[in-house]
Amino acid sequence: MQTIEWEDFEKVELRTGTIVRAEEFPEARKPAYRLWVDFGEEIGILKSSAQITDLYSLESLKGKQVLGVVNFPPRQIGPVRSQCLVTGFSSADGVVLAVPDRVVVNGLKLC
Repeated sequence: MQTIEWEDFEKVELRTGTIVRAEEFPEARKPAYRLWVDFGEEIGILKSSAQITDLYSLESLKGKQVLGVVNFPPRQIGPVRSQCLVTGFSSADGVVLAVPDRVVVNGLKLC
C-alpha cells in the first residue's frame, strides 16, 4: 500500500450529499444509473453516473445521503457529463454505497 501525506488527503473534497433524482442510464456500457446529488448551497446539485444497479433500485436512492468527491474534473461518460464521484465499496454482490450513519448537513467535508 502506498502512503500519502496529510496534505494529499486534504486535497480530496469528500462531501456529504443527498440524491435528489435517479434515472436509468441505458447508454452506459455497464449497468448504471444517472444521479443528481445535492451537495448543499455552496456546491449545489452535481450529476454522476454510478454502477450501483445490483444492490439499489431507483426508488431506494432518492433521499439517500452519500459521500462524494466533488473536486475531480468533469468526465464525459457517454451522453452524461459526470461532475462528481459517488463513493462505495466493491463487494461480491455489487457496489455498496459509502454513507454517513446519521443524517448530516449536505456539503460537509469528511475530516
